[in-house]
Amino acid sequence: MSDTLSKPSVLFVCVHNAGRSQMAAAFLTHLGRGRVEVRSAGSAPADSINPAVVEAMAEAGIDISAQTPKVLTTEAVQASDVVITMGCGDACPVFPGKKYLDWKLDDPAGQGVEAVRPIRDLIEARIQSLLAELLPQ
Repeated sequence: MSDTLSKPSVLFVCVHNAGRSQMAAAFLTHLGRGRVEVRSAGSAPADSINPAVVEAMAEAGIDISAQTPKVLTTEAVQASDVVITMGCGDACPVFPGKKYLDWKLDDPAGQGVEAVRPIRDLIEARIQSLLAELLPQ
């Protein structure tokens, strides 16, 4: 048996899984240092990650250039303790016993890296708070 049963798991969902949810997953993976199981998905995934998002994350020292948008599945929601949506509305299935949060964040789609930086920084701050909740000292 693996120790994943004791790890909290978080799923980040946005429509395209090309920006906000990818940044959030990358920050949680980076800052959680293996203590949290992290997933991200989109209700209508894009073909690739937003290049301005890749650039903004590289500035923060995190390389997400190899990530690809993934489709949201019922299984991913069922396997997660916390589901954080970022503007996907009703596309997310709801199951009892899960914690659901909706983070209102600007969509970085079609924006340059200058517009993505404040979104990235806000996501990082929210991830720090989330980690403090998930992994109390």
